[in-house]
Amino acid sequence: MIIYGVALLAACTLAGVVLGDLLGVLLGVKSNVGGVGIAMILLICARLWMHKRTGMSKDCELGVGFWGAMYIPVVVAMAANQNVVTALHGGPVAVLAAIGSVVLCGCTIALISRTNRGEPLPAEPSAPVPDAHAVGGR
Repeated sequence: MIIYGVALLAACTLAGVVLGDLLGVLLGVKSNVGGVGIAMILLICARLWMHKRTGMSKDCELGVGFWGAMYIPVVVAMAANQNVVTALHGGPVAVLAAIGSVVLCGCTIALISRTNRGEPLPAEPSAPVPDAHAVGGR
């Protein structure tokens, strides 16, 4: 099941790297600009397109979902590590921009969660409390 998502992930990653490098050249920066984010957006769009157009099998959908979930923490963490080192050497403007983006994202998530008037999640069933004498207690 997991192997089904590898080709799609590889294609999106390569396309993201190429587009990020091209964006860096256009901006005059000697670096990949947004390649990881572009690749993630391409992966999401490709999965949605495949789901609508070709009717992906359940195994393929699970494989793509698995690799999408693996891609986010691993690749983004690697890119974030490089960006933090560069930002700390770049001066206070880069650090302030990073802090500002985190605060802005947090406020956006809070706003979305407060304005979402969907149905609340069902209550979790409470687990029975084990008797102390039944589990070997005194």
